[in-house]
Amino acid sequence: MDLKLEVLTLPVSDVDRAKAFYENLGFRLDADFVVDEDFRVVQLTPPGSEASVIIGNGVTSALPGSVQGLHVIVTDIVAARADLAARGVDISEVFHDAGGVFHHAGTEGRVAGPDPERRSYGSFASFDDPDGNGWVLQEIVTRAPGR
Repeated sequence: MDLKLEVLTLPVSDVDRAKAFYENLGFRLDADFVVDEDFRVVQLTPPGSEASVIIGNGVTSALPGSVQGLHVIVTDIVAARADLAARGVDISEVFHDAGGVFHHAGTEGRVAGPDPERRSYGSFASFDDPDGNGWVLQEIVTRAPGR
């Protein structure tokens, strides 16, 4: 049986502000359903992704900004970071982890610059949406076997 991740729900405090932020990133607006002032569903999809995010009113009880570690995959971390910065996103510099396996939570263990060998899965940049939900760009050029 295939299990495909389809949607992640993000808690936001201002739906229109968050919608504008994600559209500015290049996310495609798939739906914006307003049922009433207490229930609104907005679905957006990152370019090239099969999975989407949903923001809105009445769609989650999680606190705005409480989701961390959302990864979006890019094939060129330097170019992707530059693109987001040009769109006005407050994004970290490219980094790799001191341990070389995976980045730590927060900023612990960050070493400036991409992975020295530019290995897939080893270079990152991070940014937050207006509520503080945390995103990470991760560079993958060649996927690990079975992926």
